[in-house]
Amino acid sequence: MSFLCKKILHLLLVVFIVSVLSFLLVDMLPADVAYELAGFDSTLEEVEDLREHLGLNDHVTVRYSRWLAGVLQGDLGVSLLNHEPVWNAIVARLPVTIELLCLAQFFALLLAIPAGILAAYKAETKSDHALGISAFGLVSIPNFAMAILLIFIFSLQLKWLPATGYTPLSEGLWPNLKGFILPALAIALAEWVPLMRVLRSDMISTLQEDYILLAKSQGLPTRRILLRHALRPSCFTLSTIFGLQVGHLIGGALIVEMIFALPGIGRLMISSIFAQDSTVIQGCVLFIATGYLLVNFLVDLGYQLLDPRIREERSHG
Repeated sequence: MSFLCKKILHLLLVVFIVSVLSFLLVDMLPADVAYELAGFDSTLEEVEDLREHLGLNDHVTVRYSRWLAGVLQGDLGVSLLNHEPVWNAIVARLPVTIELLCLAQFFALLLAIPAGILAAYKAETKSDHALGISAFGLVSIPNFAMAILLIFIFSLQLKWLPATGYTPLSEGLWPNLKGFILPALAIALAEWVPLMRVLRSDMISTLQEDYILLAKSQGLPTRRILLRHALRPSCFTLSTIFGLQVGHLIGGALIVEMIFALPGIGRLMISSIFAQDSTVIQGCVLFIATGYLLVNFLVDLGYQLLDPRIREERSHG
């Protein structure tokens, strides 16, 4: 129980630090949203009056305190440009980002698990080396470059999938998925490599365990030994990396959503940065950081459920 309380306190502290840093970084932006709102043909007096009306002339500590008080009440503020509540804007775009991240992680696991099992079973052979070279070649390609390459191959050349656009799930499952396959692959083709390497390393160790050698001596099929006896004990580190990758997935989604014109949180955030809409930027950063920390918190708890030794160590500690 003490471990749980410590983790919750740590989570709250990190969220607070992220909120302070994000607010200060946005405040340091050289552009002035008041000019954007007032128009370029406005006078300096009109711009100054608008700044005073929006509270932009207040000290940064006053503005942060005002914003934090609203956040604690569930209010992330209102967009300075279109006057839409930030929370409503995030919630409206959240399903798109969640679907993209889930599909990307699904594709990453779909690639990583078979490749990791094969690399471990064929360790230090030509197959293992070929997988390793291919994996590191893919992970060296940035998300935006991979996205452009996928668009060129599957949209422009083969014409199998759309290059941009989003179709709501209410209009059909396949039309919806068609708009997500390429963006999800653009993210997954970089994210599956660490999962594969971790699974390979752990599975090589697992295959040396006595119970695996016993299963082999009993004449069990290799496929059954790999999938039923060796895979699960080798997934502890994989589950941790799986959770830690959420940050990388979100970072990839920021660019990928813009390239494929997906109306998700990443596109909302980047558009707000270009428009200097500080309230939306702060709300998006806080929401993304909190989500990332919550996922890692849940992964840590799940790790204890998978491995009872962790619970015993922490209960004695």
